[in-house]
Amino acid sequence: VQLQASGGGLVQAGGSLRLSCVVSRRTGTNYDMAWFRQGPGKEREFVGRINWTTGRGNYADSVKGRFTISRDNAKNTMFLQMNSLKPEDTAVYICAADLKGIDGNRWFYGYYGQGTQVTVSS
Repeated sequence: VQLQASGGGLVQAGGSLRLSCVVSRRTGTNYDMAWFRQGPGKEREFVGRINWTTGRGNYADSVKGRFTISRDNAKNTMFLQMNSLKPEDTAVYICAADLKGIDGNRWFYGYYGQGTQVTVSS
């Protein structure tokens, strides 16, 4: 399984960006995908996830109400719409697929892409 994220760039605070993640193939009937991010000098952080079948998911408190995850079944693509961006949203955004387990508020996936850089200027 390969994941390719795109759509990152430089944006001013308060602006918007839409990231895409194409997955080469999906397995199983209850597929799950997610976005993570890793800021400079920080650990990787869970952003949000989506269940491919139901279209439902959940978000980290830090992005709730500003970020929205969606998917296009026909194109095997997951999206991350980011609005009202803040400088603290600056990070490499990484997409992941195939949920393997949950430990408290930590989500573990089988596959991770390389990520796309998002930089928010103040």
